[in-house]
Amino acid sequence: MSKQYRAEFKQDAVNYYHSSGNSHEQVASDLKVSKSALSKWVRSSEANHGVVHHRGSGNDGSDAEKEIARLKKELRDSKDALDSLKKAIRTLND
Repeated sequence: MSKQYRAEFKQDAVNYYHSSGNSHEQVASDLKVSKSALSKWVRSSEANHGVVHHRGSGNDGSDAEKEIARLKKELRDSKDALDSLKKAIRTLND
């Protein structure tokens, strides 16, 4: 299973790549991401006027669909954080 990165991170990584003048390999190493992931994000930004499109972003949907997708993601992230806190509490109580 591949690691999931937030859209902001991907965009920042591409911006860093363009501003640094370093190679894909060096920037990927600096950011601790795979070279192939960084290359894919750079290609995506070049094809979309500097914006990195990402899976699940709802790029082709209506504003309402985008908002629903954003809220679902926010709920998923909140549930994940809550699960992590519950595990931490259980660990402390053991």
